[in-house]
Amino acid sequence: MTELPDAPRPTAILEAALYVDDLDAAERFYGELLGLERIQRVGERHVFFRVGGSVLLIFNADQTELPPTNPRLPVPPHGARGPGHVALVMTRAEMETMRDRLAAAGVQVDAEFDWPNGAHSLYVRDPAGNSVEFAEGWLWE
Repeated sequence: MTELPDAPRPTAILEAALYVDDLDAAERFYGELLGLERIQRVGERHVFFRVGGSVLLIFNADQTELPPTNPRLPVPPHGARGPGHVALVMTRAEMETMRDRLAAAGVQVDAEFDWPNGAHSLYVRDPAGNSVEFAEGWLWE
């Protein structure tokens, strides 16, 4: 086997994607309820939100499985089925406020606990069933 050169290491995650079947419900959940800044929506294909220096991509899986129609943007077909997961950084105090906001909107908490290192996480489900975690930013330190 040929020896490979050392791999360059990425320095951050630029974007993460979740797949839904109802973009309107996802847009209300992530934009109105969670307060994320919507940066783009294209029909029934996708809605994108800014999260700090990253972007959360919310795709309609049926639409992203189709071949691209714009030759200037030849993004290959992709998609996933079933619940995904995303973790969003918040302080413990912010999570308390978010928990109250979610409860007022009728969103149930799946789990809430402290990890062995003491970091706190709060888990809920979006309207498509994706697992949305709010976690203290030092969870993986």
